[in-house]
Amino acid sequence: MSLRDRRELETTREKLRLLEERYDANQRSTTSDERVRELSCRSLKQLINQLREEIVRYETANSFQAPGK
Repeated sequence: MSLRDRRELETTREKLRLLEERYDANQRSTTSDERVRELSCRSLKQLINQLREEIVRYETANSFQAPGK
């Protein structure tokens, strides 16, 4: 996945926010199956990290471009 424009950046930020909320809720959850919760948290964390990396890549690439481009 590679972000192409500001609209995708904003959408990705919103997805990241929702995933972080879900991760926090999952951490506080008291489910009967601890293993399921652990795997769910791991999966959410991987997605969170992936989106963070995409945001950083986009911001880094676009910080070197001249204004107005």
